[in-house]
Amino acid sequence: MTNPKLSFSVRHPFLFGFSLVIMAVVLLWGAAAFFNGKAGLMLGADSIGIVTVQGTITDSLPTVKFLRELRKDDSVKGVLLRVNSPGGTIAPSQELYLAVKRFAEVKPIVASFGTVAASGGYYAAAPATQIIANSGSITGSIGVKAEYASFRQLMDRVGIKPIMITSGALKGAGSPFTELTPEQHKYLMGLIMDMHNQFVSDVATARKLDRKEVEKIADGRAITGREAKELGLVDRIGGFEDSITVLKALCGIEGDVAVREGPEKDEPFLKEILGMLGIKPSGSFSGDGFTFSY
Repeated sequence: MTNPKLSFSVRHPFLFGFSLVIMAVVLLWGAAAFFNGKAGLMLGADSIGIVTVQGTITDSLPTVKFLRELRKDDSVKGVLLRVNSPGGTIAPSQELYLAVKRFAEVKPIVASFGTVAASGGYYAAAPATQIIANSGSITGSIGVKAEYASFRQLMDRVGIKPIMITSGALKGAGSPFTELTPEQHKYLMGLIMDMHNQFVSDVATARKLDRKEVEKIADGRAITGREAKELGLVDRIGGFEDSITVLKALCGIEGDVAVREGPEKDEPFLKEILGMLGIKPSGSFSGDGFTFSY
């Protein structure tokens, strides 16, 4: 029989210990949020934003919203766009391009390239006020690709015959269960080249380059930051600190400055706590069928 006079910590040592851990994490989380440049923002001090484009670009909405928020905040004088992305799907890359373009029309935005800022990653950064890359950053890769897995031979081998009923000859183009007809191939190539031409035109416009010059290197090739500077795709060679220095000069800021970083990851609170404790829940990513990407 449990002694009611015993304290909760004695009767339930595991729950008591876990509660202490949760409280400690919450306090640390709150302190980190406060001291991550936000104290300066609360006092109305001038600040800069650091916007991160990380990994494969599939969802641009959080970044677009954050850039809009910073654009409308008078205390934010400029933004550093830190890009470390190999590219991604087409429409999100275009949305980032437009968000960066709108920001650059109002305030300075300096793009800083990390390990890779290629294809859609470069597309997103192209309208920045200035682009700074490490000499060894991988960038460029201007082009569009479409890919899908074909299971036709496997289906034939196991004796399965897929049947597809469509409203038109082009509706089933790209199905993994059938071979492309010449008409479907021509149709898909038309889509790819239309998106490719949009990419080339947007880069030429943003970088103030002759379109024909961009076309010469828009064959999907990846290039180094040093090569990109020679071709006019980036403005300077330098790292993250160099990019901050350039941004502060463009904003007329000297000395230390408050920083606002984002976009914040929209993760469940429990997942954040587990992450701070060094516990990473397993996860998976899946896609299907036919995809177009930069």
